[in-house]
Amino acid sequence: MVDVPEAAAWRLVDAHDGFEVVFIGRDGDGYRVDGHSTGVEDGEAWGVQYRVALDASWTTRSARVVARSISGAGEVVLEADGVGVWTVDGKHATELQGCLDVDLEGSAFTNAFPVHRLGLEPGRRAGAPAAYVRAPSLRVERLEQSYVRLEDDGERQRYSYASPRFDYEDELTYDEHGLVLDYPGIATREL
Repeated sequence: MVDVPEAAAWRLVDAHDGFEVVFIGRDGDGYRVDGHSTGVEDGEAWGVQYRVALDASWTTRSARVVARSISGAGEVVLEADGVGVWTVDGKHATELQGCLDVDLEGSAFTNAFPVHRLGLEPGRRAGAPAAYVRAPSLRVERLEQSYVRLEDDGERQRYSYASPRFDYEDELTYDEHGLVLDYPGIATREL
């Protein structure tokens, strides 16, 4: 994969109607991601703003997520040691033990984290449990998920992705930067 662009955007479809925009920058030897997602789900509008710090291997080190909806506003801060120990708002989160990625509901971009971190070769499979932050409630829970690298389609990488909790399994397509282009039923890349 070549280095990532400075900005990317997705249209959120089906699961939520909305839009996500991210700005990606280098931070020392890692990355800093500033993003915004908006959506309408079950007749309720919501917005989420986030900042995620990643180390050089794309392992999540911290995430600050702020959400707002008609139900109210809130913030959650996650910190990770890079080997699977997490705190949520300063409290040890044992249910997240072993997770290396944060995954944000309403974000297509966060599916880039395990793809970059794992660097799977075609035919290889890996589990990638994540600290999953719900939108707009900001409830944090463990999300089991897995990726199987399929044969590439030209410069596009293909993965079979599964998330049993949501009874979701489909093929995700990524560009040469390791950013998802097509996430069926969730998002399509606009920029």
